[in-house]
Amino acid sequence: MLLADTLKKACQFFPHKEAIICGNRRWTYEEFFGRLSRFSAYLKETGIEKGDRVAILHPNCHCFLEVYYAIALRGAAAVPLNYRLSAGELAVIMNNAGAKALIADPRFRQTVDQIRTDLPTVGKIIWTGDNTGELPDGNRDLHYEEIVVGASAPVSDVYVDVDVDVKETDIAQIYYTSGTTGRPKGVMLTHKNVMVHALGTIAELQLTDRDVWLHAAPLFHLADAWATWAITWVGGTHVMVGEFDPPAVLAAIEREKVTLTNMIPTMLNMLVNDAGVQNYDYRHLRVLLSGGAPIAPEVVRRIVETFQCDYIQTYGMTETSPYLTLSILKEHLLQKSPDEQMRFKSKTGREFIAVELKVVTDEGREIRRDEKEVGEIIVRGDTVTPGYWQMPEETARAIRNGWLYTGDMAVMDEEGYVTIVDRRKDMIMTGGENVYSTEVENTLYLHPAVLECAVVGVPDEKWGEAVQGIVVLKPAGQATEEELIRFCKERIARYKAPKSIDFISALPKTGSGKIEKKKLRDRYWPDAEKKIY
Repeated sequence: MLLADTLKKACQFFPHKEAIICGNRRWTYEEFFGRLSRFSAYLKETGIEKGDRVAILHPNCHCFLEVYYAIALRGAAAVPLNYRLSAGELAVIMNNAGAKALIADPRFRQTVDQIRTDLPTVGKIIWTGDNTGELPDGNRDLHYEEIVVGASAPVSDVYVDVDVDVKETDIAQIYYTSGTTGRPKGVMLTHKNVMVHALGTIAELQLTDRDVWLHAAPLFHLADAWATWAITWVGGTHVMVGEFDPPAVLAAIEREKVTLTNMIPTMLNMLVNDAGVQNYDYRHLRVLLSGGAPIAPEVVRRIVETFQCDYIQTYGMTETSPYLTLSILKEHLLQKSPDEQMRFKSKTGREFIAVELKVVTDEGREIRRDEKEVGEIIVRGDTVTPGYWQMPEETARAIRNGWLYTGDMAVMDEEGYVTIVDRRKDMIMTGGENVYSTEVENTLYLHPAVLECAVVGVPDEKWGEAVQGIVVLKPAGQATEEELIRFCKERIARYKAPKSIDFISALPKTGSGKIEKKKLRDRYWPDAEKKIY
């Protein structure tokens, strides 16, 4: 099956059911299809063919869901962009992907204008929102609403205009993540990858047409994007939240009778600490999921107490569509005490139904299930990426003998639940975003006063982890903490810049002269077992 088949199923069974709620606007599944089918037809007219790439620079909105489907309908690949990146970083990604079109929200007009001359492959820039204001280039820039306006296409017309031979092995999406050297890597996901994952979540989370999903985490990130296909497939309702704001999210949960959602721990922590959290009705909420960043057991406890619903910890990767584990309790674990149940809920979880997961030593032996021996998580299955866009060497390093090596180190208990304890790579996860220390270090080294530096993740109540810079200045060099942080923010995305800088006289080094980051991390994480993922 293909991604567009999920919408076909929804239109067949639930044509008049509410599909999308975005602010004060609402669309049925029939209306949803009518809008996206006209946009898909436009993509055909403008020369978008099977295999082409179309970039999306947009906050959560009904347009994002429409574009996701319209691109899939044409057999093209969607390239969702992290709008927190700088203009230069966005240009690098779009040029690497060879994007032929860009769909963007008007709020990013200034960013796009900075790089529009640096995007040679982007033939069309399509702006959503209202149609007010003159466009920069009448031949290149268009209004999205002018394309999709008109009466909804009847359900009987579903696929009547589809003339593309799309296969399940074709690339449906390319999600860019930072490489270990700062070079972005495009994770390719096929129709089969995404469809198998959607079917797995339907089974694991028992999704039905009675469910109402809140899109609170950004749709450019798979922490939320996977629900696009699963919720549509079962005929559920999508509720959009453009910008994350705790009171607005809490109000939406009550007003739209939301039944489930997935958020990063930073968001959930902000919700439970909001002054008005007790003023809303959460009776329809059946489960909250979290993933994408570390979460403390204390926060899990407060989530369950506040919302009085089930809680599921998740772990996954862009490379795996994304879920690899869920902390869903086995039936016999539900008979344990509340404290014991909470202990299992706070673990990384047992393997997702659609994958095969092992934790192995460097020699390839599976670790003992004693929650002491540590190994690397490796996985295989139909949800695993075929590789990185135009990066065969990176692909070969990550996928060996059919197994994806995640780089995440974990222990496992006798029930088969894993708990991640460290990362093989020096990745920092801050507020649900991945930051690689090398990229930040390279930026700090550009400052004339910096002699040596290292960047590590440190515990942070709000962000899970925060980016910490450790700097040794040159003998005659002078720089303040504020100056170095500002220096980084001017050159890389703001969320990648250090939140703080420590100045020390010398960095610890191994016998071979390498900077010993473990000793630096130990200064901030003295009790490693408290670092829960």
